[in-house]
Amino acid sequence: MRGELTDGLGAAMKPMLPNELGAAIDSGDGSALKRLTSQFYNMPKITQAQRDARQHQILDAALACFSENGFHQTGMADIVKRSGLSHGAVYLYFQSKDDIIEALAVDRHRQEAILSAAADKVGDPIAALRALVRAYARWLTDPVAEQTQRVSVNGWSEALRNERVHAGVIEGIDAPRQMITDLIERAQSKGLWDRDANPDAVARTLIALFQGFLLQKVWNEPFDIDVIAGTIERMLMALATTERPIKPRKKRVP
Repeated sequence: MRGELTDGLGAAMKPMLPNELGAAIDSGDGSALKRLTSQFYNMPKITQAQRDARQHQILDAALACFSENGFHQTGMADIVKRSGLSHGAVYLYFQSKDDIIEALAVDRHRQEAILSAAADKVGDPIAALRALVRAYARWLTDPVAEQTQRVSVNGWSEALRNERVHAGVIEGIDAPRQMITDLIERAQSKGLWDRDANPDAVARTLIALFQGFLLQKVWNEPFDIDVIAGTIERMLMALATTERPIKPRKKRVP
């Protein structure tokens, strides 16, 4: 009986169960197991909002740990302790540290997508590019984003050895790169941008500037973000044409 119970539930599940239930599995006490599993599985169900809050609680704890100690010096036990939850509660949401790292990357991409979408709503593609630069500058100086910024830089080095992290980093670059490329192509089609400039090359250059300043920020290098944002805008405007787009002539009414 004892072997069947243990094999049926699996050794991986035992750390996630209440102490009494784990003891019942080890002892092979069928009646105690039935009573305890009934209590365990009849616990009140939580809402989706509660699940989301619990998941964010774990991610916030992981973000703080990774920001302070990096990925390699942080273990699941550290995240569990920082979250204030039980091991079982944490493992119900994330089976490994890599799962948490990936979830943090997805969450950051979602935040960046919001910034990009806000810039993309601007009708004028040149104004949209300038809005994007300013939005990124604000994020770079936002104290709330400091932990995310440090973890982002840690992610770049982790991407050299971890395929899942590498895929997340590339995805995080591709989305804004495509958006910037599209904005430049729109500007070129309207005669507002140098037609000889390669949109993808400009987009990659702009992203490299963002990444470079992020690195300087987490190194605590002093710089004036307003001056830098203005300089980037002037660099971009150097590629913008001074010619006005040709407007169709209005037909004369006979």
